Amino acid sequence: MQQENKMGVMPVNRLIITMSLPMIVSMLVTALYNVVDSVFVARISENALTAVSISFPIQNLMIAISTGTGVGINALLAMNLGRKDYKAVGLVASNGLFLAACSSVIFIVFGLFFTTDPEIIQQGCDYLKICSVLCFGLFLQITNDRVLQATGKTIYTMYTQGLGAIINIILDPILIFGLLGFPALGVAGAAWATVIGQIAGMFLSVFFNVTKNHEVKLEIKTFRPHWSTIKSIYAIGVPSIIMASIISVMTFGMNKILMGFTATATAVFGVYSKLMSFVFMPVFGLNNGMIPIISYNYGAQNRLRIKKTITLCAIYATAIMVVGFAIFQIFPQVLLSFFNASEEMMLLGMSALRIISFSFLLAGYSIVSGSVFQALGKGVLSMNVSLIRQLVVLLPLAWIFSRTGNLSLVWLSFPLSDLAAAITCTIFLRGIYQKEIAPLPEGNPV
Repeated sequence: MQQENKMGVMPVNRLIITMSLPMIVSMLVTALYNVVDSVFVARISENALTAVSISFPIQNLMIAISTGTGVGINALLAMNLGRKDYKAVGLVASNGLFLAACSSVIFIVFGLFFTTDPEIIQQGCDYLKICSVLCFGLFLQITNDRVLQATGKTIYTMYTQGLGAIINIILDPILIFGLLGFPALGVAGAAWATVIGQIAGMFLSVFFNVTKNHEVKLEIKTFRPHWSTIKSIYAIGVPSIIMASIISVMTFGMNKILMGFTATATAVFGVYSKLMSFVFMPVFGLNNGMIPIISYNYGAQNRLRIKKTITLCAIYATAIMVVGFAIFQIFPQVLLSFFNASEEMMLLGMSALRIISFSFLLAGYSIVSGSVFQALGKGVLSMNVSLIRQLVVLLPLAWIFSRTGNLSLVWLSFPLSDLAAAITCTIFLRGIYQKEIAPLPEGNPV
């Protein structure tokens, strides 16, 4: 019983660390293998890297749908656990797996019938077809991982995501270049490495849920879709799906703006996107641990534990971002050298990294605030913050500044957009606190 209720009884600081540290480690591993994946593909040829890049919007969409739905599953599971409504817990978990299966089918159909566009480089088509047809590993692993997170068993998600990432990293050179007797599959080899890692992670995640997660009872044989539960999952999850998809729109728009300067400026933005993931991923891991804590204590009506969780997570996230800011300010040349930057790219990149990284100082607070909205079932507010930051402020500012011909001003649009996001988060957070958190009983502030 003590283990089952640790989100309501364990000291908050220790609970945050216990819940978040495994997620932070797995997020960092994921960031690492994303970079390694690109490095190996680039060794085939620049065209191969371009071909794979074409498939990224669809891959991002799969990730957006799976993780966004997972946010809804995670929050609802934790809330119902806090209320000790175990029938609702089983409904949420069962219907979450049903939604993962349905999403997989959609992308399997897409992979079979819609990845033959003659305008797309053939290598990109092959890569996307493999990733789409075998996407069930991605969807079912993320869903099962979210169920584990909601019950406080985040250590197991570190194992599942770590296994997938390690398998991907090991198989990439073997399948791409034909090592150890395997045929050289090129770009298709990178796709196979990715999906094999995802499927392995899925099987391990299912195993952990069946053998370790006794709080969630799945009624597979008697399962019927419960539309009210599905609606509740998507009420929280759809804003997260849209929010994740907005990043693709912003990236596309920013690339168009930067191409108006030079192709090198676009390359610098691509390098920044990879580098910044190592700063942001720990904060996302912290948030993944935070969401079920807040949702559980919201369901259990414990105001002081919610307040303490939000305060500590905001402090930790800001501290992580300050460290990232310092690294980008002091070592931009070292960071760019990992990507064999040319002299022109080094010159543009050092300026870009130093200017954009000022946004880190506010981003941690905004990310934590957005996760608080999701944990309390107010995902629309998170979506609105993302819309304001990336589409209402960032892209228009970048376009206006680009008209001056000064590339440094374009980079300045990033910290300015994060300032707007932080102000918006503060307004939303005050309203949420007064309406949702302040009326709750104080509870145990441990």
